[in-house]
Amino acid sequence: MSDTKISFISGGKKLAGAVRVPDGVKPGEKRPAFIVMHGFGSNSSSSNVIEPCAMFEKLGYVTLRFDMPGCGESEGERGNLICLDQVQAASDGLTFLAKHPNVEGDRIGMIGSSFGAAIAVYVIGVDKRVAASISSGGWGDGARKFRGQHPTPEAWKKFTDMLAEGKKHREKTGKSLMVPRYDIVPIPEHLRAHLAGNSIDMFTAETAQSMYDFVADNVIGQAAGRPILLLHSSVDSVTPTEQSIEMFKRAAQPCDLHLFAETDHFMFSESNTRVRSVIYDWLDKYFPVQARAKAA
Repeated sequence: MSDTKISFISGGKKLAGAVRVPDGVKPGEKRPAFIVMHGFGSNSSSSNVIEPCAMFEKLGYVTLRFDMPGCGESEGERGNLICLDQVQAASDGLTFLAKHPNVEGDRIGMIGSSFGAAIAVYVIGVDKRVAASISSGGWGDGARKFRGQHPTPEAWKKFTDMLAEGKKHREKTGKSLMVPRYDIVPIPEHLRAHLAGNSIDMFTAETAQSMYDFVADNVIGQAAGRPILLLHSSVDSVTPTEQSIEMFKRAAQPCDLHLFAETDHFMFSESNTRVRSVIYDWLDKYFPVQARAKAA
Protein backbone atom coordinates (compact mmCIF):
# COMPACT_ATOMS: atom_id res chain seq x y z
CA MET A 1 0.00 0.00 0.00
CA SER A 2 1.30 3.46 -0.81
CA ASP A 3 1.83 6.22 1.69
CA THR A 4 -1.03 8.55 2.52
CA LYS A 5 0.25 12.07 2.98
CA ILE A 6 -0.93 13.69 6.20
CA SER A 7 -0.29 16.75 8.33
CA PHE A 8 -0.84 17.63 11.97
CA ILE A 9 -0.26 20.66 14.15
CA SER A 10 2.41 20.89 16.83
CA GLY A 11 3.35 24.08 18.61
CA GLY A 12 1.29 26.07 16.12
CA LYS A 13 3.26 24.63 13.17
CA LYS A 14 1.95 22.36 10.43
CA LEU A 15 4.08 19.24 10.22
CA ALA A 16 4.14 17.10 7.08
CA GLY A 17 4.21 13.32 7.12
CA ALA A 18 2.87 10.09 5.75
CA VAL A 19 0.94 7.12 7.13
CA ARG A 20 1.31 3.65 5.70
CA VAL A 21 -1.16 0.82 6.37
CA PRO A 22 -0.04 -2.69 5.38
CA ASP A 23 -1.72 -4.42 2.47
CA GLY A 24 -4.59 -6.68 3.47
CA VAL A 25 -5.66 -4.65 6.49
CA LYS A 26 -9.44 -4.37 6.28
CA PRO A 27 -11.46 -1.20 6.93
CA GLY A 28 -11.87 -0.83 10.66
CA GLU A 29 -9.29 -3.53 11.44
CA LYS A 30 -6.88 -2.18 14.02
CA ARG A 31 -3.15 -2.82 14.26
CA PRO A 32 -0.34 -1.63 16.53
CA ALA A 33 1.73 1.18 15.07
CA PHE A 34 5.15 2.81 15.13
CA ILE A 35 6.15 6.45 14.71
CA VAL A 36 9.47 6.47 12.84
CA MET A 37 11.64 9.56 13.51
CA HIS A 38 14.56 10.89 11.51
CA GLY A 39 17.99 12.04 12.63
CA PHE A 40 19.71 15.40 13.05
CA GLY A 41 18.62 17.89 10.39
CA SER A 42 17.33 15.07 8.19
CA ASN A 43 13.77 14.36 7.03
CA SER A 44 11.24 11.58 6.76
CA SER A 45 12.51 10.49 3.33
CA SER A 46 15.89 9.37 4.67
CA SER A 47 16.91 5.74 4.31
CA ASN A 48 17.09 5.47 8.10
CA VAL A 49 13.33 6.15 8.09
CA ILE A 50 12.17 4.46 4.88
CA GLU A 51 13.89 1.16 5.69
CA PRO A 52 12.25 0.74 9.14
CA CYS A 53 8.87 1.76 7.68
CA ALA A 54 9.16 -0.93 5.01
CA MET A 55 10.20 -3.47 7.65
CA PHE A 56 7.26 -2.67 9.90
CA GLU A 57 4.82 -2.74 6.98
CA LYS A 58 5.90 -6.30 6.09
CA LEU A 59 5.44 -7.31 9.72
CA GLY A 60 1.92 -5.87 9.81
CA TYR A 61 2.36 -2.60 11.71
CA VAL A 62 0.96 0.78 10.67
CA THR A 63 3.61 3.51 10.50
CA LEU A 64 3.74 7.28 10.69
CA ARG A 65 6.81 9.16 9.50
CA PHE A 66 7.00 12.94 9.58
CA ASP A 67 9.38 15.87 9.22
CA MET A 68 10.31 17.49 12.51
CA PRO A 69 9.69 21.27 12.89
CA GLY A 70 12.10 23.20 10.68
CA CYS A 71 12.95 20.11 8.64
CA GLY A 72 11.82 18.75 5.27
CA GLU A 73 8.37 19.98 4.28
CA SER A 74 7.28 20.92 7.81
CA GLU A 75 6.80 24.47 9.00
CA GLY A 76 9.23 26.07 11.41
CA GLU A 77 12.45 28.04 11.27
CA ARG A 78 14.76 25.97 9.11
CA GLY A 79 17.79 24.79 11.02
CA ASN A 80 16.40 25.75 14.44
CA LEU A 81 15.90 22.32 15.98
CA ILE A 82 14.94 22.55 19.62
CA CYS A 83 14.85 19.21 21.43
CA LEU A 84 11.77 19.80 23.55
CA ASP A 85 9.90 21.03 20.46
CA GLN A 86 10.71 17.69 18.87
CA VAL A 87 9.52 15.86 21.96
CA GLN A 88 6.23 17.75 21.71
CA ALA A 89 6.01 16.99 17.98
CA ALA A 90 6.40 13.28 18.67
CA SER A 91 3.66 13.36 21.32
CA ASP A 92 1.39 15.34 19.00
CA GLY A 93 2.10 12.80 16.26
CA LEU A 94 0.95 10.07 18.63
CA THR A 95 -2.25 11.98 19.35
CA PHE A 96 -2.88 12.19 15.60
CA LEU A 97 -2.03 8.56 14.88
CA ALA A 98 -4.14 7.21 17.74
CA LYS A 99 -7.25 8.49 15.94
CA HIS A 100 -6.49 6.57 12.73
CA PRO A 101 -9.20 3.97 12.04
CA ASN A 102 -6.62 1.20 11.54
CA VAL A 103 -4.56 1.90 14.67
CA GLU A 104 -4.84 0.51 18.20
CA GLY A 105 -4.56 3.81 20.01
CA ASP A 106 -2.98 2.33 23.12
CA ARG A 107 -0.38 0.30 21.20
CA ILE A 108 1.78 2.91 19.51
CA GLY A 109 5.56 2.66 19.73
CA MET A 110 8.32 5.04 18.70
CA ILE A 111 11.56 4.32 16.88
CA GLY A 112 14.33 6.70 15.86
CA SER A 113 17.91 6.95 14.71
CA SER A 114 20.51 9.22 16.33
CA PHE A 115 18.69 12.48 17.22
CA GLY A 116 15.38 10.72 16.56
CA ALA A 117 16.47 7.92 18.88
CA ALA A 118 17.15 10.39 21.69
CA ILE A 119 13.64 11.77 21.16
CA ALA A 120 12.10 8.27 21.15
CA VAL A 121 13.74 7.49 24.50
CA TYR A 122 12.81 10.83 26.05
CA VAL A 123 9.19 10.65 24.96
CA ILE A 124 8.57 7.17 26.37
CA GLY A 125 9.85 8.53 29.66
CA VAL A 126 7.54 11.55 29.80
CA ASP A 127 4.47 10.39 27.81
CA LYS A 128 2.80 7.32 29.31
CA ARG A 129 0.83 6.73 26.10
CA VAL A 130 3.97 5.46 24.33
CA ALA A 131 3.76 1.67 24.43
CA ALA A 132 7.31 0.80 23.34
CA SER A 133 10.50 2.47 22.12
CA ILE A 134 13.44 1.48 19.90
CA SER A 135 16.61 3.58 19.81
CA SER A 136 19.33 3.19 17.17
CA GLY A 137 22.56 5.06 17.86
CA GLY A 138 20.80 7.32 20.34
CA TRP A 139 22.09 9.46 23.18
CA GLY A 140 21.05 10.20 26.72
CA ASP A 141 23.24 13.12 27.83
CA GLY A 142 23.95 15.90 25.37
CA ALA A 143 26.90 17.42 27.20
CA ARG A 144 28.66 14.09 27.60
CA LYS A 145 27.85 13.11 24.02
CA PHE A 146 29.37 16.30 22.64
CA ARG A 147 32.46 15.80 24.79
CA GLY A 148 32.94 12.45 23.10
CA GLN A 149 32.31 13.89 19.65
CA HIS A 150 34.87 16.68 20.15
CA PRO A 151 37.52 14.68 22.02
CA THR A 152 40.68 16.77 21.75
CA PRO A 153 41.24 19.89 23.86
CA GLU A 154 41.33 21.98 20.68
CA ALA A 155 38.10 20.52 19.33
CA TRP A 156 36.32 20.91 22.66
CA LYS A 157 37.43 24.54 22.98
CA LYS A 158 36.20 25.27 19.46
CA PHE A 159 32.81 23.73 20.26
CA THR A 160 32.30 25.45 23.61
CA ASP A 161 33.51 28.76 22.18
CA MET A 162 30.84 28.37 19.50
CA LEU A 163 28.15 27.92 22.15
CA ALA A 164 29.36 31.03 23.98
CA GLU A 165 29.55 33.06 20.77
CA GLY A 166 26.02 31.97 19.91
CA LYS A 167 24.69 33.39 23.16
CA LYS A 168 26.60 36.66 22.67
CA HIS A 169 25.39 36.98 19.08
CA ARG A 170 21.76 36.49 20.14
CA GLU A 171 22.08 39.06 22.93
CA LYS A 172 23.79 41.59 20.66
CA THR A 173 21.74 41.24 17.47
CA GLY A 174 18.54 39.50 18.48
CA LYS A 175 19.28 36.94 15.77
CA SER A 176 20.70 33.45 15.74
CA LEU A 177 24.30 32.67 14.89
CA MET A 178 24.28 30.06 12.10
CA VAL A 179 26.70 27.16 12.50
CA PRO A 180 27.79 24.44 10.01
CA ARG A 181 26.41 20.95 10.58
CA TYR A 182 29.78 19.29 11.12
CA ASP A 183 30.88 21.89 13.68
CA ILE A 184 28.04 20.56 15.83
CA VAL A 185 28.05 16.84 15.02
CA PRO A 186 31.17 15.63 13.21
CA ILE A 187 30.53 12.81 10.72
CA PRO A 188 33.39 11.00 8.95
CA GLU A 189 33.56 11.57 5.21
CA HIS A 190 32.85 7.92 4.39
CA LEU A 191 29.49 8.04 6.20
CA ARG A 192 28.16 11.32 4.82
CA ALA A 193 26.59 9.63 1.80
CA HIS A 194 24.01 8.20 4.21
CA LEU A 195 22.59 11.67 4.87
CA ALA A 196 19.21 12.25 3.25
CA GLY A 197 18.82 14.54 0.28
CA ASN A 198 17.76 18.03 1.32
CA SER A 199 19.31 17.57 4.76
CA ILE A 200 20.06 20.83 6.55
CA ASP A 201 23.64 22.11 6.43
CA MET A 202 23.44 25.19 8.69
CA PHE A 203 21.90 25.34 12.15
CA THR A 204 21.29 27.95 14.81
CA ALA A 205 23.65 27.94 17.76
CA GLU A 206 20.50 27.51 19.85
CA THR A 207 20.12 24.09 18.23
CA ALA A 208 23.50 23.00 19.57
CA GLN A 209 22.73 24.46 22.99
CA SER A 210 19.40 22.64 23.08
CA MET A 211 21.12 19.36 22.30
CA TYR A 212 23.80 20.07 24.91
CA ASP A 213 21.10 20.58 27.56
CA PHE A 214 19.00 17.55 26.55
CA VAL A 215 19.23 14.64 29.01
CA ALA A 216 17.11 11.58 28.21
CA ASP A 217 19.11 9.75 30.92
CA ASN A 218 17.03 11.57 33.51
CA VAL A 219 13.65 10.28 32.27
CA ILE A 220 14.27 6.84 30.74
CA GLY A 221 13.64 5.17 34.09
CA GLN A 222 10.09 6.54 34.12
CA ALA A 223 9.13 4.10 31.35
CA ALA A 224 9.05 1.18 33.80
CA GLY A 225 6.90 -1.64 32.47
CA ARG A 226 7.00 -0.44 28.87
CA PRO A 227 9.66 -2.12 26.71
CA ILE A 228 12.72 -0.30 25.35
CA LEU A 229 15.25 -1.68 22.86
CA LEU A 230 18.62 0.09 22.64
CA LEU A 231 20.71 -0.63 19.53
CA HIS A 232 24.20 0.75 18.94
CA SER A 233 27.30 0.07 16.93
CA SER A 234 30.04 -1.25 19.21
CA VAL A 235 32.35 1.34 17.61
CA ASP A 236 30.10 4.19 16.51
CA SER A 237 31.83 6.82 14.37
CA VAL A 238 29.24 9.50 15.20
CA THR A 239 27.56 8.96 18.59
CA PRO A 240 29.72 7.43 21.35
CA THR A 241 28.62 3.89 22.20
CA GLU A 242 28.72 4.66 25.92
CA GLN A 243 25.57 6.76 25.45
CA SER A 244 23.37 3.69 24.96
CA ILE A 245 25.24 1.78 27.66
CA GLU A 246 24.54 4.54 30.18
CA MET A 247 20.87 4.72 29.17
CA PHE A 248 20.64 0.97 29.75
CA LYS A 249 22.08 1.38 33.24
CA ARG A 250 19.45 4.00 34.08
CA ALA A 251 16.47 2.26 32.46
CA ALA A 252 13.87 0.22 34.30
CA GLN A 253 12.85 -3.17 32.98
CA PRO A 254 12.07 -4.39 30.42
CA CYS A 255 15.01 -2.86 28.55
CA ASP A 256 17.41 -4.65 26.19
CA LEU A 257 20.76 -3.40 24.90
CA HIS A 258 22.46 -4.84 21.81
CA LEU A 259 25.83 -3.75 20.42
CA PHE A 260 26.79 -4.70 16.86
CA ALA A 261 30.38 -5.02 15.68
CA GLU A 262 29.72 -5.01 11.93
CA THR A 263 27.63 -1.85 11.68
CA ASP A 264 28.23 1.87 12.09
CA HIS A 265 26.00 4.80 12.97
CA PHE A 266 23.48 4.45 10.13
CA MET A 267 22.62 0.82 10.85
CA PHE A 268 19.01 0.96 9.58
CA SER A 269 20.09 2.18 6.16
CA GLU A 270 22.49 -0.77 5.95
CA SER A 271 19.65 -3.35 6.07
CA ASN A 272 21.76 -5.46 8.44
CA THR A 273 20.30 -8.96 8.85
CA ARG A 274 21.46 -9.44 12.45
CA VAL A 275 20.02 -6.08 13.53
CA ARG A 276 16.68 -7.04 12.01
CA SER A 277 16.73 -10.46 13.68
CA VAL A 278 17.17 -8.81 17.07
CA ILE A 279 14.29 -6.43 16.35
CA TYR A 280 12.03 -9.29 15.16
CA ASP A 281 12.68 -11.33 18.30
CA TRP A 282 12.12 -8.32 20.52
CA LEU A 283 8.84 -7.45 18.79
CA ASP A 284 7.62 -11.04 19.08
CA LYS A 285 8.25 -10.98 22.82
CA TYR A 286 7.17 -7.47 23.79
CA PHE A 287 5.08 -5.88 21.04
CA PRO A 288 3.58 -8.50 18.67
CA VAL A 289 1.06 -7.53 16.02
CA GLN A 290 -1.48 -10.11 17.13
CA ALA A 291 -1.11 -9.90 20.91
CA ARG A 292 -4.81 -9.48 21.58
CA ALA A 293 -5.94 -11.95 18.93
CA LYS A 294 -3.74 -14.66 20.49
CA ALA A 295 -5.00 -13.88 23.96
CA ALA A 296 -8.67 -14.03 22.93
